[in-house]
Amino acid sequence: MASSGSGLLKLASLMLAVMVVVSAPKAAKAAVTCGDVVNHLMPCVSYVSNGGPLPDACCNGVKGLYGEAQTSADRQNVCKCIKSAVNGIPYSGFNLGLAAGLPDKCGLHLPYKISPSTDCNKVQ
Repeated sequence: MASSGSGLLKLASLMLAVMVVVSAPKAAKAAVTCGDVVNHLMPCVSYVSNGGPLPDACCNGVKGLYGEAQTSADRQNVCKCIKSAVNGIPYSGFNLGLAAGLPDKCGLHLPYKISPSTDCNKVQ
């Protein structure tokens, strides 16, 4: 079931990136790479895959990515990168629910629903 774990990593990355890129504050800053996104969100994979206690490292990563994805172009790029990585990977409502709940659990209050159907081109 190695592909299932890989798929859940990609799902976790997608969901977190979507929430982060859509909500990050606007300011000029260097582009965030796909590698940056993976590095920030890796500590969240176990939680999004299995539930249980939320690791501090996960919220630290979410907040770090939130702080780095500062321009609309950066947020759109991160969103597109993650959506591309998860394309065709199966996930469950359980995983989506855990991923969607991460902003609140990490103290980030977002004015929209976290969803894999987010249109990255509309991310501001």
